[in-house]
Amino acid sequence: MKNFKMPTAYTVLFWLIALVALATWIMPTGQYEYVDGVPLSGSYHEVDGNPQGLAEIVLAPLRGFFDAVDVELFILMVGGFLGVVMETGAINNGVAAIVRKMRGREKWMIPILMTLFGIGGTTFGMWEETMAFYPILLTVFLSAGYDALVAISIVLLGAGAGVLCSTVNPFATGIASGFAGISLGDGMVLRLVMLVVYEATAIWFVMRYAAKVKADPSKSLIAHNRWNNHEGVNMDEAQPLTPKQKLVLILFALVFLIMIYSVIPFEDIGVTLLPTLGWGFPELGALFLVGGIAVGIVYGMGEAKVAERFTLGAADLLGVAFIIGLSRGITTIMNDGLITDTVLFGGEKLLSGTNSISFIVLIFLLYLPVSILIPSTSGLATLTIPLAVPLGKFAGVESDLIITAFQSASGIINLITPTSAVVMGALAIARVPYDRWIKYIWKLLLIFFVLSILFLVIGTFLQ
Repeated sequence: MKNFKMPTAYTVLFWLIALVALATWIMPTGQYEYVDGVPLSGSYHEVDGNPQGLAEIVLAPLRGFFDAVDVELFILMVGGFLGVVMETGAINNGVAAIVRKMRGREKWMIPILMTLFGIGGTTFGMWEETMAFYPILLTVFLSAGYDALVAISIVLLGAGAGVLCSTVNPFATGIASGFAGISLGDGMVLRLVMLVVYEATAIWFVMRYAAKVKADPSKSLIAHNRWNNHEGVNMDEAQPLTPKQKLVLILFALVFLIMIYSVIPFEDIGVTLLPTLGWGFPELGALFLVGGIAVGIVYGMGEAKVAERFTLGAADLLGVAFIIGLSRGITTIMNDGLITDTVLFGGEKLLSGTNSISFIVLIFLLYLPVSILIPSTSGLATLTIPLAVPLGKFAGVESDLIITAFQSASGIINLITPTSAVVMGALAIARVPYDRWIKYIWKLLLIFFVLSILFLVIGTFLQ
């Protein structure tokens, strides 16, 4: 056990493909009768089996890619757009500009920066992109008399709360909505309310701890940690925002505002003054493609540089596309092996008589351990949403609420899982032992856990 290393998500998912293929030889096979894509309760019946062999196992990931090509291309377009934006340095210098302006008033930087990181988390799933900010904030907050936990919490908990309450995050909400067959905007109102509450709670939690450490450094949970306050990034050497970078930030915000507007179902909520665009993945992918080109033109990159950074940005997310393909391959094996409906039938029997409140709480609790097994948010959504959504129909729970349950559970686990490169990387940069992080954050996680159940229950009454 000492030398045990958690396998990558790719390995876990490939073994799941093999295990599911084996299950097609063992499990009974059957099908439901469907009306408008919804299985009819009580209509399950056994059919002749179609066991999946070695050839089907090898082909499953490739067929998964084909089945999910619209989602995968959308993700690659988002990656290309972010690649061009990050090349301009606008986001990094924007944060640095705020830090410089607030020097001497570091206490108020906590809510401002956490809010900005939260917006990044809820809109474009800002997580891996946060790694550049830890050295900057460590220098500033250590010099101001705080500890390293305060500095990394601003980023980890700010962005983490945003990802937990993803509104239009393409890597969580977008992928899950696509496989649930619903609009990206469905359930947005509840998630917006959750975002405000969770982000405010996280800010209160960090500011409370920061005030305690500032008043008495011995109260720090890492008082033994000896940091040189002059280590890290020299803020005086950080580049100020140029006029071009300011324009880039405006374009960046505009792209996401258009995205949010385009997926809101105004007709469904009784708003007639604003037209409902009802954009899907092709239109949203085109938006990010055009946005990336526009950012490159405004910044004066030149055609070759834009193409290079867009391609490299998309390449950074190829891993996500592979995860989606592998995860979808599991669904393909289950469908072809005629055991998908058998699993649903087992769930129907298990949940028979379960009301919507019991179901949504149960699905949230189930997602917690599964999120540890499959730390990839996109992979988890691709694998589980096609199964969880039909089960929700039996209990009268709408698809968007199931997606909220999935995001909440995954978001909580992502803040502490040792398989997260972001969490472990931040702790390494700040020299914070993992056990100290757990001791620091467990109360906030408990609050998030209770809040998640509360909001999910409220969501069942709002359906």
